[in-house]
Amino acid sequence: MAGNCFAAYWYSLATGILSLFFSIVYGQAQPVNGITGRRDTSYTTWSAFVNTRKTHPEVRIVPALKSKKIASQKDLLYAERGKMALYIDAFYPAGRSTGKKPAIMIIHGGGWRSGNPEQHHPLAQHLAARGYVCFTPDYSLSTHELYPAAIYDLKRALRWVVQHAHQYQVDTSKIAVLGFSAGGQLAAFLGTTAGHPKFEGPGSAGEQVPPAPAPVHAIIDIDGTLSFVHPETGEGDDSKKISAATYWFGYKRADSLALWEEASPLTHVGPHTPPTLFINSSVGRMHAGRDDFIKVLDKYKIYSEVKSFENAPHSFCLFHPWFGPTVDHIDDFLKKVFK
Repeated sequence: MAGNCFAAYWYSLATGILSLFFSIVYGQAQPVNGITGRRDTSYTTWSAFVNTRKTHPEVRIVPALKSKKIASQKDLLYAERGKMALYIDAFYPAGRSTGKKPAIMIIHGGGWRSGNPEQHHPLAQHLAARGYVCFTPDYSLSTHELYPAAIYDLKRALRWVVQHAHQYQVDTSKIAVLGFSAGGQLAAFLGTTAGHPKFEGPGSAGEQVPPAPAPVHAIIDIDGTLSFVHPETGEGDDSKKISAATYWFGYKRADSLALWEEASPLTHVGPHTPPTLFINSSVGRMHAGRDDFIKVLDKYKIYSEVKSFENAPHSFCLFHPWFGPTVDHIDDFLKKVFK
């Protein structure tokens, strides 16, 4: 109990220091006008479906997979920070086997402000049926906390996966991060900063201080931006309404270009970045910086693939007819890099 209290105190102190740091570096405290304390429910599978079928009437929602081949555990507490509790769901092959399995942490999108892990339960189920152990974590959204809170949460979720590897028969040398949209950006950021002490966060109750590095051995970015400052990006245009990234950072891009650049995976890609798969729609701004990212991977001879769906909408991975091929692309890629 004393250790937990100390860790909680240390986290509060560390976040206070971070707030002071941002104030000093960027000349003002991060605005909190986007913090409502309430979950934003504007982006759901249903709302995306209603919007998508306007241009793609053939679209169909992917139902939950009911199969005896898979098992699941939901609402597992992976971190507590003050009054905030964060949960993770697990989907894995049913039955006990002797072999360890690759793990995939699946991060939902929603502009760092909305969305929920349940949107990717069908994806986790289908991948579990193919032999993967999949986890869908909750994380801090911009209605509650600003960048880099979500990064710290997801690094903590990865460490939780490692800590519970025996329970789920996870091969801790084969952990992939997968994300869609904002989740794709987050997945790429986790992969490009793996082992970087600055982005591990202060940890949570029960963890060592500083916490152990969160491992990432493969990245799967589904329509997630690679750079917030790239000419191709759609983030930062606040002329009609505040952009999702502006809410997440608490600053407009012009007021804090360095912060926007720091949060860009393209800033951190380098010789230690793991193999990466890009699965993209036809909406170019949703994968801003991808080609430049790949140039760096090529420089260091790091394997990458790009799979694109012609005329596909941004939310393609949530729906048929693109869902099945998306699962195939993920499975094929991981079989190559996790031999």
